[in-house]
Amino acid sequence: YKHPGFLSSGTVGKAAVPSGASTGTHEALELRDGNLSRYFGKGVLKAVANVKEIIAPHIVGLDALDQEEIDKRLIQLDGTPSKKKLGANAILSVSMAVAQAASQATSLPLYNYLGKKETYLLPVPLINILNGGSHADNNVDIQEFMIVPTGSPNFSEAIRMSAEVFHHLKKILRKKDYSTSVGDEGGFAPNLKSNEEALELILESIQKAGYRPGEDIFLAIDVAASEFFTDKKYFFKKSDGSKRSSDEMINFYESLVQKYPII
Repeated sequence: YKHPGFLSSGTVGKAAVPSGASTGTHEALELRDGNLSRYFGKGVLKAVANVKEIIAPHIVGLDALDQEEIDKRLIQLDGTPSKKKLGANAILSVSMAVAQAASQATSLPLYNYLGKKETYLLPVPLINILNGGSHADNNVDIQEFMIVPTGSPNFSEAIRMSAEVFHHLKKILRKKDYSTSVGDEGGFAPNLKSNEEALELILESIQKAGYRPGEDIFLAIDVAASEFFTDKKYFFKKSDGSKRSSDEMINFYESLVQKYPII
């Protein structure tokens, strides 16, 4: 959902809230209409109405430079931990639009306006290169397999290193006659022999690219386990059909971390 923010000076800020194929059990709620005759129930007219009818009357007239106060008002208006009353998409779009408008009004880049510091350090990116779970129509349960180029001296080099690993992974998949089609987030989405094979393939790709796993580049995973949690069990229905208890899932995670350079 996109929302424009206007200041009395005429300055405009625009923001768009992202949406994911899966959401964790405790994530902020993305409010959808539920009307199956429109966008398969994924419309956001309710969120738009909440912005216009509930949020706007309480926000118009406030100082756009006081981001903390505006965000407090938004949270208080909703009043729920998950933001389910107004919708996180309604709340976040307004908050971001205000910040964008304020940065425009002060003639500062957004990062500078929000950070108010003289020096900045970009984070090490986590690059999603192999998809499973709700992000892909394959037999892999774990949703995201990522590489973390901690050995890069700067952000641009981190992107270069990651791109090289990505393309080596593509070559390896082709050599094994695996699909190189991509999932929802741009990572490859092949059918594999196991979830662990995904990690093995990525390790091989890192080495083929000339980097050292666990030194130059680490691994990271986003399991999105709540997506396959049913009847108090974690059901690996896409791969081997096994079911794990919470303790067994912890043991599974521990075994992966011990075997692979996962951070």
